[in-house]
Amino acid sequence: MSGIPTTGPGPGPGDDPSQESLWRPLRLLQERMDAEIERVYAERQIEGLKPSFVRELLRLHARGPMTITALAESVGRTHSALSQKVAAMRAAGWVETVTGEDARSKQVALTDKARGAIGRLAAEWRATEAALAELEAEVPYPLSRVVVDIERALERKSFHDRIVEQLATDPAWE
Repeated sequence: MSGIPTTGPGPGPGDDPSQESLWRPLRLLQERMDAEIERVYAERQIEGLKPSFVRELLRLHARGPMTITALAESVGRTHSALSQKVAAMRAAGWVETVTGEDARSKQVALTDKARGAIGRLAAEWRATEAALAELEAEVPYPLSRVVVDIERALERKSFHDRIVEQLATDPAWE
């Protein structure tokens, strides 16, 4: 017992709704594919690189040093999420923070390590996209199409509204 009082019906012992997850297989699939990409890096002895770093590294190579805010906007991420990623990339030696145009601003820039690997990272990106296209051609309903269809459905009714409607029917939410 946690000692936290409950008001109304709630889950009982052994009742764990987290055992059900429609999209857990998708997350696990992506993790498995990312592990395969990491295996490609290991075979080429590219150490400390995560597949999730590559988009930002390629963007910095293409556009030059940027503030975290500008980099986050360019890849469609929040400042907070990208700040954490930049810290991880800096710890792994892929980026560094340099003084910006004025002494008060900081920009994220590629390190020599990143500049030396950028051609291979671009090649891996292209190969990964080609492999994904090949996979999608093998299945009757490609994931990229699923994403577009889900986005359209969410334009009709937001995910927030769908959750709120479901919660309205659950007495434990009250």
